[in-house]
Amino acid sequence: MISVENSTILIVDDSSENLAFLTQGLSDSYQLKAAKSGVAALKIVEKFPIDLVLLDIVMPEMDGYEVIQRLKDHPDHADIPVIFLTGKDSSDDEERGFALGAVDYINKPVSPTLLKARVKTHLQNKISRDILKDQKQYLEEEVKLRTQELTRLQNATVLALCSLAETRDQETGNHIIRTQNYVKMIAKELVKEGKYVDRLTSSYIELLYIAAPLHDIGKVGIPDNILLKPGKLSHDEFDVMKGHTGMGLKALEAAEEHLGDGIGFISVAKEIAACHHEKWDGSGYPEGLQGQQIPLSARLMAVADVYDALISKRIYKDAFPHQKAINIIRDGRGSHFDPDIVDAFLAIETDCRHLAETYKD
Repeated sequence: MISVENSTILIVDDSSENLAFLTQGLSDSYQLKAAKSGVAALKIVEKFPIDLVLLDIVMPEMDGYEVIQRLKDHPDHADIPVIFLTGKDSSDDEERGFALGAVDYINKPVSPTLLKARVKTHLQNKISRDILKDQKQYLEEEVKLRTQELTRLQNATVLALCSLAETRDQETGNHIIRTQNYVKMIAKELVKEGKYVDRLTSSYIELLYIAAPLHDIGKVGIPDNILLKPGKLSHDEFDVMKGHTGMGLKALEAAEEHLGDGIGFISVAKEIAACHHEKWDGSGYPEGLQGQQIPLSARLMAVADVYDALISKRIYKDAFPHQKAINIIRDGRGSHFDPDIVDAFLAIETDCRHLAETYKD
């Protein structure tokens, strides 16, 4: 049996005789507070922790129905059980009381034995609910922590695999970290500007962040003599290099088939891997998609990937200064890149530059 000792009960009644009678019947078992009006009762509830309210209905200024409505509307007081004590005995009155959230309805004159039994029962119920609520909150926190741990493990695994695929050396090891952050930052700026707000929800932006490192996963299938070539690629070599988009898509499709549908970040990663070399004007590869035909995720990745490639040293080129890279991105607005995404990127170019300096290769 759950103990209800030390529970505090608030008795609300405009009759001094009723207050005295109820106090006498309950004082040997509980801590008591008393109020002769609804206004006074609400002030007491604000100041003291109350476990249960015995509430008269017919009172001047503020009746019991309004008092319980005020309690239920307040998030800190909504869970306090309320028992109505009243001389009103119609079924309509009782139905209204329960509809407002009362846990019980006792007619006057009150039987002391019945009152004690009902009070004890509802206090026990409240304690049980509080225990379950605490347990639920604890379990929710545990699930949240476990989920965060799994997400961190997932992200670390994705980053490790993508680092290997990127160039199979450490020269561009931070490229994937930078680009996934650029994508997230640009997406948030678009939302701030009121663009793509129906698409760029917080959960979708998180999927973009997780999926972005997989944009070049297909490079794992490109031969070293092409992937690591210090000079310009020949036409045939470039055709082989372009094949990394298809290889990445196939690898991710195989993973999706193995894991089953519903793995959100893989669906987004497929779009990015397959389409981030498409161009707004249709001159990109592999499909020659243009404009809105290109998935939003891939259009975001295109700006992030090109900017980072421009400011980074590669085996075939030196790093460009930040401003030169910005000018190239700006010049590609409406031809290479989605104009809206370029505008959002330019609005946060300083932040992107700081990020690049933080995660230098």
